[in-house]
Amino acid sequence: MTLYFLFKYLHVLGAVVILGTGTGIAFFMLMAHRSRDVAFIARTAQTVVVADMLFTLSAVLLQPVSGGALMWLSSTAWTERWLMASLGLYAVAGLFWVPVVFMQIEMRDLARNASDRGEALPPRYFALFRRWFLFGIPGFGSVMVILWLMIAKPW
Repeated sequence: MTLYFLFKYLHVLGAVVILGTGTGIAFFMLMAHRSRDVAFIARTAQTVVVADMLFTLSAVLLQPVSGGALMWLSSTAWTERWLMASLGLYAVAGLFWVPVVFMQIEMRDLARNASDRGEALPPRYFALFRRWFLFGIPGFGSVMVILWLMIAKPW
């Protein structure tokens, strides 16, 4: 195995982890939210926060390292249009993902507090959930387009 293929493997693995974790987090948070079970939402949100920090953050940090190594090993120029578009979309994804992390933490805390007190979820939770859901569309959509650009390198 060459160094290039090692970094390519790590780069693809990072993309898979970002997409897989993002999909799983969205699915489980949505299902918990739809259950309206405050304790279940609190437990799910706790798991989501841990998964995002453990898996998504690790992969997000790995991507520029492995991508930079691939560029260097393959003599790919920064001016490649597909690469510039990918980097721009990576920034867009980050601009939506970072606030989502803080929303998840606050939703977890709100659900945990409501569960501990035997109360219903406060209106703030529902406002955060709507924003969390809406932020996921451009955030996750950007990652989907980046994956296509990585594979197709259309320009």
